[in-house]
Amino acid sequence: MDLGQLDIFLAVATEKSFSRAAQRLLRTQPAVSLAVQKLERELGERLVDRSLKDGTLTDAGKIVLEHARKFENLRRDLRNALTELRDSHTGRLTIGANESGAIYLLKHIHKFRALYPGVKLEVRRSLSSQIPHDVLDNAVELGVISYEPGDRNLESMVIYTDHLAFTVYPSHRLASRKQVSIRDLGSESFIAHNVLSPYRQTVLMAFQKHKVPLIMDLEMPSLEAIKKAVQLRMGVAFFPRMVVEQELEAGTLVEVPVKELRVERKIRLVHPLRRELSHAARAFLEVVRRSGAVQEEAAADA
Repeated sequence: MDLGQLDIFLAVATEKSFSRAAQRLLRTQPAVSLAVQKLERELGERLVDRSLKDGTLTDAGKIVLEHARKFENLRRDLRNALTELRDSHTGRLTIGANESGAIYLLKHIHKFRALYPGVKLEVRRSLSSQIPHDVLDNAVELGVISYEPGDRNLESMVIYTDHLAFTVYPSHRLASRKQVSIRDLGSESFIAHNVLSPYRQTVLMAFQKHKVPLIMDLEMPSLEAIKKAVQLRMGVAFFPRMVVEQELEAGTLVEVPVKELRVERKIRLVHPLRRELSHAARAFLEVVRRSGAVQEEAAADA
């Protein structure tokens, strides 16, 4: 079906006249009439009652008019969507991140929202191990992870360098120590995050290497819950340091360095290497680059 014929029919039905439709479309009346006749032949139905001069539609014509209007709305929506896609000031951006990954994004999101308030930005929570797959499957455009993605189809940039912080409550027996050995932790009750991560495995291996028991008799579903539990003196925990920065500054939690556990966390923003990104996604990457985080990390590595 020729959509141009539908446009002409829609004009005839709206103007209730072949001649007025022709004037509106800047065409001759015979050309308009011929286009409607071709549409009628293709559909096998009369659409306009030509025995009347007021442009009355037949029952079939009314049905076609309804669908012609739907086509027109869909075409308008398509044009609007493409306009938004070309304009980094509008549109939509979805970023995949786990609980701590979302926190690392906040500074960049704050800058991005100030520059592009018209973009609807969603940070979608996902398991860290699943995020590279989500990016490749186009479920999200960008992703935040704390490890190298290990896939040639993904590109990543380091946006933050953090470390695991051994954290206790202020009255804990180790809170006043400037540094402890991993052997000092064998009798501690650790509160663990029940979401597996590479860093949890790193901690387990470190305790095994030094033949120190790791007592994890409480697991919680969120980092916020673990923070509250440590503050209530229910145990101690390892956190990404950024997650507990406010509590450390306020003195409600205390970080104690562990000599044998200096675990650096490089937070990476990943995106597809070969797939075209939306204007909003490219604008977000540029905001991150301009923030200086990537350049500072590159200098640190050098």
